[in-house]
Amino acid sequence: MTAPMTGRRVLVAAAALLAVAACGISPTDVQTKGAAPTIKLPPPSKTIYLIRNKQLTLEPADVENGTVGSLLGALFAASDQPLGDRTTELHGLEYVGMKDSLDPVQRDEMQLPRTSTLTVYFKGDRPLSRLGKAQIVCTAQQDAAFEQVKIVRESDGRPAKAEGRPYTCGELR
Repeated sequence: MTAPMTGRRVLVAAAALLAVAACGISPTDVQTKGAAPTIKLPPPSKTIYLIRNKQLTLEPADVENGTVGSLLGALFAASDQPLGDRTTELHGLEYVGMKDSLDPVQRDEMQLPRTSTLTVYFKGDRPLSRLGKAQIVCTAQQDAAFEQVKIVRESDGRPAKAEGRPYTCGELR
């Protein structure tokens, strides 16, 4: 059986614990070591994907800003302009608009990174080739916020129809 601790023993034990816990490091005031870390996003691109020698090529676009909407408008409008040794697979197709939709958070899902899908709407009666899809998707995905791009054909008097599943630039190149 052990004897109960006296007041003096309690103080000695507490002092020993404090000495061990302190580890010889003395507290300091808050010190400023420079600016907080930040990230820098690249400026918006003012380029679109055209075709040269049956391959995608990044070309400057005549747009006021680098928003995806203005770039897609310039991409579709390029088919009405002289392109020299470049071409486009979007002749006869009209850009209608786009819609950004974040994937909805599921009930028990962690709220960490949500993916963004951009839906691009166009009109036209002729088929959209794989290279034409690549032009649209790769131009849109210059904005890193969009993980995938869905392409939808709108028709007067008929329901809109998706041109396949959502794509990424890498899989269409």
